[in-house]
Amino acid sequence: MRIMFIGSAVCGKTTLAQRLNGEALAYRKTQAIEIIHDTIDTPGEYLENRALYKALVVTAVEADIILFVQDASDERFRFSPAQATMFARPVVGVVSKADLASPAQIETAKVLLALAGAGEIYVTSALTGAGCGALRERLGYVIGCE
Repeated sequence: MRIMFIGSAVCGKTTLAQRLNGEALAYRKTQAIEIIHDTIDTPGEYLENRALYKALVVTAVEADIILFVQDASDERFRFSPAQATMFARPVVGVVSKADLASPAQIETAKVLLALAGAGEIYVTSALTGAGCGALRERLGYVIGCE
């Protein structure tokens, strides 16, 4: 199953991809679309700049499932209401960086991801591995999260 990550810059997409793929966690800025095993990691700018939405739609053709990733500690929300409808693939919401957020921030992120059209929502911390097990199971991964 090929998974595509979409979210704003520094929301934790690359770290989550590293965690799910059983790689060492190392920060790096994603400059272009990267394929890591069965994950497609997209730059945050593709979501933040409407002119680049076409790149997301075209790339999504290669994915079986799309993850909308929202940093729980970020007050900005880049997804539009019902944005998931622009993809002909199932969209799952992922609240990232839960270890840095309050319960209220996590709930807000969950509500906003649901408004964006995410059918299921998982709360995770790629840094600690918390919550990644359920997401890994949903995605069919056998390595990575605890």
